Formats: sequence, structure tokens, C-alpha cells
Amino acid sequence: MSESRKGVIASLAGFPAPGSEPIKGWEEFLREGNQFLATANNAYAQRKEAFTTAILYNLVAMAIEKLIMALLMKSGKLPYNHTMHDLVEAIDEFLPGELAELGEELKGLDGFQDICDLESYSISPPTMEQIGGMLTLALEVQARVMNSVIDR
Repeated sequence: MSESRKGVIASLAGFPAPGSEPIKGWEEFLREGNQFLATANNAYAQRKEAFTTAILYNLVAMAIEKLIMALLMKSGKLPYNHTMHDLVEAIDEFLPGELAELGEELKGLDGFQDICDLESYSISPPTMEQIGGMLTLALEVQARVMNSVIDR
């Protein structure tokens, strides 16, 4: 992350200097992340017709976002934004090593849905096989986050 963005992250977090006091509500983010992941995992396992790959992708992405946000908030930190790129950058900046080799794979999830700019809006639904890989990734994120929040 560039030096100029580091200051932006700290000021967006509302802290004059990055602190270590937990941000209120981190437990709710953790609970919701676990719920999103359980829903996605169960729907994938049962191959329920209502749960398209686009819906499963969004459930997995929300689970990962909530889990990473819980870890950051528990550590008194907030990301610049909520894309996978920004979440990984915040973890790498504030809690180096927490996601280790998962960063690039997590950033790759942004490629399925780019909805930030109305001019270049794009959605590319994943295959069911790709959803299986995403769930494996999300379960690894969950395990690491759960271990980290317990240790902090």
C-alpha cells in the first residue's frame, strides 16, 4: 500500500493514530460472517435450485467480508473500503501475516463482480466448481479469523 493511502486508512478509522481498542460491533460482524458462510455451505452442499452461482458467490463474499471486518474491528482498525483488494490491503497493513498466502486468491474474487462504477458495471457469475473453491477459501479465512480473535 502506498504511503499516501496509509494515512487515509488511519483517518477514516477515526483514530488520530492506529489504536488497538476493539471497535464496537465486531462480534456482530463475526456472527454474521459465520451465518453467511453456513448458509452458503449448506445451499452448495444441498444444490438447492434457488441458490444460483451468483447468489452463492454473493453469500461467500459477504461471509468473507464480515469475517475480515470482524478481525480488523477487534484489532481497532478499519479498511479504506470493502472490496476484497481493500480488505486484504488492510489486513496486510495492520495485521501482517494473518491471511498469509490467501491474499491473491481473495483479491481474485473481485473479478466476478465490479459494481462500483456505473459506467463499467460488470458481473460474471462463477461456475459451481468455482463456488466450491470459494467455499474452501472462505472456510480457511473463517478458521484463521476465529483463531485470531480468540488469541487477541
